[in-house]
This record gives sequence, structure tokens and C-alpha cells, in this order.
Amino acid sequence: MRTIAHISDLHFGREDPPVMRALAEDLANKNPSLLIVSGDFTQRARVGQYRKAAEYLRHLPHPQLVIPGNHDIPLYNLFRRFGSPLGRYARYITPDLRPTYRDDEIIVAGLNTARPFSFSQGFWKDGRISDDQLQDLRLRLSSAGPEVFKIVVTHHPFIPPPGARAKGMIVGRAKEALAIMQECHVDLLLAGHLHRGYSGDVRAHFETVQRSIISLQAGTALSTRRRDEPNGYNLITIDDHELTIEVRAYDSGKFHSIEVHRYRKKNEIWIL
Repeated sequence: MRTIAHISDLHFGREDPPVMRALAEDLANKNPSLLIVSGDFTQRARVGQYRKAAEYLRHLPHPQLVIPGNHDIPLYNLFRRFGSPLGRYARYITPDLRPTYRDDEIIVAGLNTARPFSFSQGFWKDGRISDDQLQDLRLRLSSAGPEVFKIVVTHHPFIPPPGARAKGMIVGRAKEALAIMQECHVDLLLAGHLHRGYSGDVRAHFETVQRSIISLQAGTALSTRRRDEPNGYNLITIDDHELTIEVRAYDSGKFHSIEVHRYRKKNEIWIL
């Protein structure tokens, strides 16, 4: 059995100190097997924001797997935006843009979907996966056998929020990426970006995908940039053919469990 804490969209520069303290305490109490951060450590990729984010990470449980988000690329500094878009991320967070975690039960592969080529904010289509990344992902995941639970982490989502259209809201080249993930027997996708927590089977949005893959979004963990829902994160338990997703949200100074979703795999299909 493995437990994973999945947090996202910290946005240092817009952090909420009481929520920060409560999140650190809750994560310490849960003591997950792995902590995953799916991007947007900073609000504007400034040095002070990165320093705060790095210091905060040091006090959270380890091991950790982290990837950048679009806010981790400078917006107004054009020299840095195009010349060294993730230079500060590499300096203060990690230089590894293709992180992989593996043990006897799970393998987790991170993909950097943040791109510097748009000045617009809020365009979910700005996230993109390249051909090189897809081939690299295939190599990383193919090293693990079918008995290993496979997870892919991106900042940008693969499925839209409930009731929304997929067009313009999901990562670029999602269809091509899912073909590789299907081939590699991926079971779970983790992402953030929208500041909304939700989950679903990718087959409901992609007719060409036959493998049952759960896509799970995290809300914003500790930022004041909320989207009509409280600060929260996902606590995931993986136990053979069972996947439990507990949504923990901040209220009255602490994080509490507000939702629990239990999936069981039957005939290669995740059933809620």
C-alpha cells in the first residue's frame, strides 16, 4: 500500500499564512509515502517568491516529486521569459524537469507542460507536451512491469471541469499523450492549474482511449487565489486494485476530510 499527498498551485506571493501552517501540520500528521506538487510554486516567478517556496518545501514530508507550472515562468521580464524561462525554478526548486519516482509498488513520472510563448494568462491551451517528452515518457514507464501502478503528473489537466467543454481547457496534444499512456498501462493522472478539485475517467472525454485512466485535479493548496472552493489537497491511497481519493480542505484553522472517492479495478476498468 502507498499513500500520496497531491498538492498544487501554491502561488507564493499570494500565500495565506494560516493555511500554510495548517497544511504543513496536516501533511506531517498524514506522513505520506510520497509528496507530489503539480506546479505553480510562485505567483510571478520572482526570487523572493521562489525562496519562500523552497523554504516551505524543506519543511514538508519527503520524498517529493515536483514539476513547474505556467506561473513559474516570468511574465513581464521578457529576457528571462524567453532566455531562461525556468532558470529560477531550477535554481531554487530543482533542475530536474523530468522527475521520476519509483519503488516496488508505484512509478511516478513528471512532465513539464509549462511553455513561455504566450503573454496571455488563463489560457489552459498554453500547456503542451512535445514529441520528445512523449518518447521520454515511454522509456521511463516501460521500465516498470504491469504489476507496478503507474502515475503521470502534469500541471495542465487532461479533462475539463464537470460541465465544461474540453476545447481550450486541457493540455495541448492530450490525445497523443494518452495514446502513449494507454500503451504504457498508466492508471492515474495528477494535475492542477484550474484551482478546482475534481476527477473522472479520461474515456468519457476521448473516444479513442480504451484504457480506464483516472484523471485527478487538485485545488489550490495554500493560495488566496481560490475558485469558489476552499484550499485543499488530495490524499491518495493505492492498495493493489483499489484507489482511494480523499479530498482534504481547510476550514476553521485545520484541514478536514470533505470527500472520499473509492475506485476499484474490475476487468481493467476503474469503477467508482
